[in-house]
Amino acid sequence: MTKQLDIVFLGLSLSSSWGNGHATTFRGLLKGLHELGHRVTFLEREVPWYANHRDLRDPDFCALRYYETTAELQRDYARCLEQADIVVIGSFVPEGRVVIDIVASLCKGRFCFYDIDTPVTVAQLSADDCDYLSWRQIPYFDVYFSFTGGPMLGRLVEDFGARRAEPLYCSVDPERHHRTGDPIRWDLGYLGTYSADRQATLNALLLEPARHMRDRRFVVAGSQYPSDIIWPDNVERIEHLPPADHAAFYNRQRYTLNVTRSSMIAAGWSPSVRLFEAAACGTPIISDRWPGLDSFFPASAIHTAGETDDVVEILFGESERTRLAMARRARERVLASHTGAARAREFVAALTQPRAAALDFDIGSAA
Repeated sequence: MTKQLDIVFLGLSLSSSWGNGHATTFRGLLKGLHELGHRVTFLEREVPWYANHRDLRDPDFCALRYYETTAELQRDYARCLEQADIVVIGSFVPEGRVVIDIVASLCKGRFCFYDIDTPVTVAQLSADDCDYLSWRQIPYFDVYFSFTGGPMLGRLVEDFGARRAEPLYCSVDPERHHRTGDPIRWDLGYLGTYSADRQATLNALLLEPARHMRDRRFVVAGSQYPSDIIWPDNVERIEHLPPADHAAFYNRQRYTLNVTRSSMIAAGWSPSVRLFEAAACGTPIISDRWPGLDSFFPASAIHTAGETDDVVEILFGESERTRLAMARRARERVLASHTGAARAREFVAALTQPRAAALDFDIGSAA
């Protein structure tokens, strides 16, 4: 596929990064596809919580369109979907099972799924509790792109019937995430929306170190944290940080903390976009531990921590020379392999392979 392609994405949100990481992931990939010369359209469900927190209203790398109902999607965008060379549906799309059936009935090109939440999806499918994808729909897709790599790819094929499963990790935009020259303000920071299954790790690896190190400064940026959390006095809180401010935020930290959701830890090979953003900004990373981390960052490019004392030792004991050398190695790794342009090339390359044999299925009502 060397020609200019018409590619349509239907995803959770491109316009708003409020309370979700999908927007950043889509923005990097779509910008990369645009830079390769492809025409991209993104169809987003109009919902008030994103409409009220939009931080990208008029992207210059794709056409952004909205629909309010599945009936409107089918009526107003049928031609767009029929004529596309590739149509990609993302995870957590509202009424996703209905949307998939509509698009499957219209799509004449390659039809793909992009799962930015693979461990969550697999758990929900296994419990018959997934409202954006049903088990019977998985064979519809020419390629099942997964945020999670490693053994999960084999499971998607062998246990769930995917024709092909390919990793498509998140990425970073080096034009937005780079060294800014901002002075250091915090010794350790964290950027992430509240998640109950991350909170214990955040407590152990940031809040407890803050209580042990009263002369050091810490920061947590992100929305939806419960009001009953007791924040130490030396932990600054930022309720929401739009993507345009991420680079400056990372550059103001001596170290940044990465905390992974429990389902992603269990699956492994599920790097957060925050890892790549921080590394591109030249900020040293302290991460929790999970299988596959070393396939993205060797030990010389990242610190890992399992308990409070690990973080305290790093903040107290590491020389400035060692800190900066580690950050440099991580940055070089990310700029070489984990940019939006790199992901776009991987996406297109995956679709140059011969189409997998179609399986027999009926396109019926969502189940």
